[in-house]
Amino acid sequence: MNLYAGNSSDVDDLMAEINTTPLVDVMLVLLIIFLLTIPVVSNSVNIKLPSEAGRLHEARADHIVMTVDAAGTVYYNQTPISDPSQLLAQFQTLSLAQPQPEIHIRADAAVPYAFVGVVVDLAQQAGFAKVGLITEPNAPSAKQ
Repeated sequence: MNLYAGNSSDVDDLMAEINTTPLVDVMLVLLIIFLLTIPVVSNSVNIKLPSEAGRLHEARADHIVMTVDAAGTVYYNQTPISDPSQLLAQFQTLSLAQPQPEIHIRADAAVPYAFVGVVVDLAQQAGFAKVGLITEPNAPSAKQ
């Protein structure tokens, strides 16, 4: 007995659809594997990043210099500012100047970054385009 006797369209009807469920299952498993292994691979390589001495940048009179001491106190022109809303109001007034001045932040090495982050965040809220950090130049290393 011939199973395929009759119309050839019957055979085509049987194979008209491809079962994509196994393909989707395999792709989802691969996606999960990649999502789990990418952070491990990117964080597992131990390298020493290159260091570069910062270029000297001349201070100008129109730059705004903010200072953050080791206790986290913020100073504007040697005047301590205790209220962030007061600093934001000052920043909003100063940001309207044309050309807009730059803000340079001098922070003590021992101060937690959160205090510096508050000053940077307030400057960005006020609309300042240029906010920089003032650092000490690297000590010249002895050549061996």
